[in-house]
Amino acid sequence: MSTEGENNAPSDGSNNANVGAFTLERLHATRRAATELISKLEQYYAKYGIERAKEMMLNGWLEPWDFDGSDADSATKRGRINKLVDTMARALVTDDQEEFIIGTIGSSVAAGHDNCHYDSYESQMQRTFAPVWEAAGMKLTCQNAGEGGGCGDDYKNQIFCIKQNVSPEVDIAHYSWTYFEAGGPAWVERESLIRWSQMLPKQPLVHVFNTGELPGNRNSDEYKLTEYYAKYGYNALYMQSGMQFGGHDYAAEKRNGVDRFSWGHVGDGYHDVVRYGEKEENELRKESLGVVMRNWHPGPLAFQFTADAFTYVYTKAILKALDLIEDDLNNGRDPREMWSASKRAIMLKRSLPEPKYCDPEYCVVDEAPGCINYEKPIFGQWGPRVEDPNDDLNPHKGELQNWEVWREENDMWHMVTREDQAVFQNRDDKEICKHLDACGGISATSNENGMVVFRLPKMEVGLVVACGCCGKEVAQEMFLDNDNIEVRYNGAILNKSTWDLYPNKKCVRLLKRFPTEGDAAKTPTGHAYLSIKALDGLSKPVRISHLITL
Repeated sequence: MSTEGENNAPSDGSNNANVGAFTLERLHATRRAATELISKLEQYYAKYGIERAKEMMLNGWLEPWDFDGSDADSATKRGRINKLVDTMARALVTDDQEEFIIGTIGSSVAAGHDNCHYDSYESQMQRTFAPVWEAAGMKLTCQNAGEGGGCGDDYKNQIFCIKQNVSPEVDIAHYSWTYFEAGGPAWVERESLIRWSQMLPKQPLVHVFNTGELPGNRNSDEYKLTEYYAKYGYNALYMQSGMQFGGHDYAAEKRNGVDRFSWGHVGDGYHDVVRYGEKEENELRKESLGVVMRNWHPGPLAFQFTADAFTYVYTKAILKALDLIEDDLNNGRDPREMWSASKRAIMLKRSLPEPKYCDPEYCVVDEAPGCINYEKPIFGQWGPRVEDPNDDLNPHKGELQNWEVWREENDMWHMVTREDQAVFQNRDDKEICKHLDACGGISATSNENGMVVFRLPKMEVGLVVACGCCGKEVAQEMFLDNDNIEVRYNGAILNKSTWDLYPNKKCVRLLKRFPTEGDAAKTPTGHAYLSIKALDGLSKPVRISHLITL
């Protein structure tokens, strides 16, 4: 059955045309928009032919996507594609889903630093991919929770905040912390993220964005993880490898002294400027829009390819989903009976295979971790929350509770390249350059701030972690070596000798699991509470950026 044309339109246009909000009319409009976008992207990258353009966007992944493969393809390949198609089909036919969300957690690469925020890959993807969802009567939202390194975070603590940093209703989750993984393998964290994501309402796929080249060893743990979780859609896009698959001989150019991935180079071998910069009248801005790599951060042109590769794969999956939905309609079946979100099988921890790398105590769970994150941006829901000092259930009601929320006030041009600053400084639309990320925390500077009391959400393990702001190694001094704070769980003082640095040196693990004895094991109000008190003698601020629970 064709997925990229109108040959499979029903002979009777009225047949089941009004089953749910996703009618045949809307289906045909979505297919037209998707087909047009596929054709547009293939033509755009067809310098070395259409087939090379397709390879460019499909093959730069750890496991290439083959949407036209046969039933004889491996089960892992079919499982990965089926998961992506399933995600698209459910989003399209679920009557009360009006928004498709792609949410990114990651470093300054994800944030789009050294560019205007408008030029980040998420922003470009939203503009390119949105018309397909608009044709379906829906809205596309690409949430960019990328952040710079100044707050001290990395993948080890931020994966715990997947359902606060981005929406818990996310359909596809992107992960872009790969630069930070250079100090050691991150299979524990990636596997944990995959498993926790499957516990979210829409069981989102996790896709990794890596700016580099595919690893050569197919027996590596990276390939093994991708195959092991193929059924759940896991895969990773490697930007430079994708660009190489398009046919341009970067290696030959480099031998002749032209390195298109060197810092500041303009032109990627296919184009010299992004599509939306082709008619740009300001020459400085136009040149900026043609940069491949600013430094270690991609520039707008590399980000455009990244956005296009993700968009191409997702649009191909939409076309496959449309075929499935139309087959139901043509055969008198209500597609909602198969594809509505309410029909999605509930995922339990026992539904997933045994973990290969992560600690089963923390990654074999039925709920993703809870998190309160005072940094920006956040798009999701709170886990722990600060309790009202006057709430009758607050175990410390009547005691001083006056910690203050602090957030870094970055200026308009924080992490925007100077070229773009020069272009936009007097323009009315300069706000498109402003980045979203900023450090933050809830803090005490002396005992006059008293304590902060957190009501903790329902927990499965009893893990409680506090992270400090700001810096990569602040937890030792701020928490472990600080005799001027007192931490209580359910009113019982926690013994500092049981704490440790976890999951990185920014954070301290206050509880590894639920206490089993003493006052800390009691929950007389039905809720668990954690309090942190500033004592006499506190001379340096204590600032909590995250409180994590599981």
